Amino acid sequence: MKRQGASSERKRARIPSGKAGTANGFLMEVCVDSVESAVNAERGDLNLISLLSVLLGVLQVVKQCVQIPVFVMIRPRGGDFLYSDREVEVMKADIRLAKLYGADGLVFGALTEDGNIDKELCMSLVAICRPLPVTFHRAFDMVHDPMAALETLLTLGFERVLTSGCDSSALEGLPLIKRLIEQVSHNFFPFFLTLLNLQRILEGSGATEFHCSARSARDSGMKFRSEYSQKVTDVAQVRTLNAIAKNILV
Repeated sequence: MKRQGASSERKRARIPSGKAGTANGFLMEVCVDSVESAVNAERGDLNLISLLSVLLGVLQVVKQCVQIPVFVMIRPRGGDFLYSDREVEVMKADIRLAKLYGADGLVFGALTEDGNIDKELCMSLVAICRPLPVTFHRAFDMVHDPMAALETLLTLGFERVLTSGCDSSALEGLPLIKRLIEQVSHNFFPFFLTLLNLQRILEGSGATEFHCSARSARDSGMKFRSEYSQKVTDVAQVRTLNAIAKNILV
């Protein structure tokens, strides 16, 4: 099967079957890219971390510092979701290493050139991931037929699907998210949420699980050439999102 690709970046979301804990009556996941963000996310009392890095040092220290589950994103490069044979080998190696270093779940996605789920590749990757749970990520928003793609993913054994309803944000994709949830009697978590749209999405979709970044910018500590800033998970934002969700769902 031919695999290669162009480029596309959009905001997304996901489908679960309830493998991670939902002690509060809902599941809130935060995507992080550093140990500090992971620690801040746990301090905000959430249920699950999605680590946007397969760097083994980061994963190892994150696992030492937090008690909540850590799912690792498997992504050999930026851009689209049509992968070459060498990129597939990278994904397989990253999955094996992530499992070895304590990942609690894996997150990945792959498409064919015509916008369908790459069944053959996904089946082989899922097999390597087991017995850990698997999530199909934002590649879902680039599929040709979302409803058919969802059925394919369920057949392949994915526990969750990350999607923003095939639109630029979960709020704009809310009608499709609701249809997808109704089709499988599962919930979705929007990939990119803000304090302003969480309530509307939870009330409008019927979801009890969601995914967000909850980050704020922090100035560099450098005194010489301090033009850089760092985005870090914000404990206050996590707690506020948690409070909103509890008010609606609990």
